[in-house]
Amino acid sequence: MTTEGSFIQPAIPRFDGHYDHWSMLMENFLRSKEFWGLVEPGYIEPASDSVQTDAQRKKNDDLKLKDLKVKNYLFQAIDRTVLDTILKKDTAKDIWDTMKKKFEGNARVKRSHLQALHREFETLEMRTGEGVTEYFSRVMTVANKMRIYGENMQDVKVVEKILRSLTEKFNYVVCSIEESKDIDALTVDELQSSLIVLEQKFQRHKGEEQALKVTSEGGRGRGRGTYRGRGRGRGRADFNKATVECYRCHQLGHFQYECPSGNKEANYAELDEEEEMLLMSYVELYKARREDAWFLDSGCSNHMCGDQTMFNELDENFRH
Repeated sequence: MTTEGSFIQPAIPRFDGHYDHWSMLMENFLRSKEFWGLVEPGYIEPASDSVQTDAQRKKNDDLKLKDLKVKNYLFQAIDRTVLDTILKKDTAKDIWDTMKKKFEGNARVKRSHLQALHREFETLEMRTGEGVTEYFSRVMTVANKMRIYGENMQDVKVVEKILRSLTEKFNYVVCSIEESKDIDALTVDELQSSLIVLEQKFQRHKGEEQALKVTSEGGRGRGRGTYRGRGRGRGRADFNKATVECYRCHQLGHFQYECPSGNKEANYAELDEEEEMLLMSYVELYKARREDAWFLDSGCSNHMCGDQTMFNELDENFRH
């Protein structure tokens, strides 16, 4: 808990073997303390036999004290096993330069790393089922590594890469963004925010479809089913009717055509859970009409047609 006017001291970045990342953090840390001038160009201690004024002596003493503070930060940041390999550590600049020579690598090694990162960046693709946040994290990890090795990775390059490597469900979104927005002015954060909103809409829509499917499947077997036969048809049920609700009396255990409260019987089709089919009937109509026509089975319990002659049997008393 802090009191008014106080603040939490930032943690000293620990060297974990990744020099480029550590040096970036350490440099920022020392700049925030206003000590970076002790690393570049560094503190040079005056010769012992040099003649100094009181003002010069005081200034040198202040610089030496600050250099000791920077050395203390570096000692805390670097593991003992690494410090033991540094022979010259009289000043903070000595330690910093030695770390740079040991771990930064030469220009050829850096070019090799950058080429490998270029290949990785170009082959990045959003995986099926991968979230927007996860994919952006993968892309930005590679992009930031390229920046560390000297690549000029502007936002527009990352934005264009992401737009061309999203999964197919984002295709229309990509077209809309390219048409309506200035890609050069679009930041990575703005693009990520827009895609996350769309992803949430996709997930809600998918959830609604699944709920509708469950509701639809749960309601099957209430007297409706796939039509079987050539116009008469009663399919044979091979399931338990205990869950079937009659549309006439709304009691369980029988279909509407079996209802004891009804006087007439119509041609109802029953549901066969083992197999679903779509029946089509081809007929030749009168020459005054189209000669070829197809009628699709609607899957309804009652079947209708505008031409009375098409029925083998027709009960005109049934009006339900």
